[in-house]
Amino acid sequence: MRPGALLLDFGGVIAEAPAQRAAPPSLVLRIYNLVGGVLTPGEIQRSLTSGAAAWAEWRDEDWPDELPQAEVWERFVLPGWPSGAQVRVRGAVRQLSYEWAYRDNWEIRAGMREVLSRASATDIPLAVVSNTLSGAAHRDFLKKSEISGYFAAQIYSDEAGVRKPNPQMIWNACDELGVAAESCWFVGDTPRRDIECARRADVALAVLMRSSRTVGEPNGPAADETVADGFELNELLQRHLPDGGFTYFDAF
Repeated sequence: MRPGALLLDFGGVIAEAPAQRAAPPSLVLRIYNLVGGVLTPGEIQRSLTSGAAAWAEWRDEDWPDELPQAEVWERFVLPGWPSGAQVRVRGAVRQLSYEWAYRDNWEIRAGMREVLSRASATDIPLAVVSNTLSGAAHRDFLKKSEISGYFAAQIYSDEAGVRKPNPQMIWNACDELGVAAESCWFVGDTPRRDIECARRADVALAVLMRSSRTVGEPNGPAADETVADGFELNELLQRHLPDGGFTYFDAF
């Protein structure tokens, strides 16, 4: 069936980047300068790396609310730091969270510009539905990549207060678009979070797009369709549109 809207995960679907085991050096340097050198760069890096691992473990809760940015830092990074350093970080949480989330090596996934162009040309509303520490970082990347105008809604967990697989993320997007979840397609790259979220929200079609994270996630429900990249998603979309959706579109 023709989708009432196309809801897309950000990481692994719209954009992809190589796995990052350590925090960005620019973030370490910013914190080092911010706290006046009372911690070494190595100590800061270790706190961020171990904090990210502990936060990832917490995120495996089944119906999780999202932690505010400040609480992520308080619970997973700042314990054991000198009190003066903690105070300075607390005053810069929003900017530091943005820098922790933003990836200089994000790239639009192959075929996704074509998907966005086809959906736009055939009047299918588009939304981003993504778990993240900083939705602002994702918004800026989409704007920098000149594709933000395609999206009528962008739902991020740090702004919504819940995270996938909580279906409220999808329902929030549907509310903003003015469509029923039962008419929408949801495309994500992880069975445990994305496909589970789609099932709980009762969307029309749950699509798994394979990415570098797909194999590493715990098992979840099976998707209705599986695609390798944006080109295969575009083909799937074309098959569900009247006359194949051959309206002229410009994939720039």
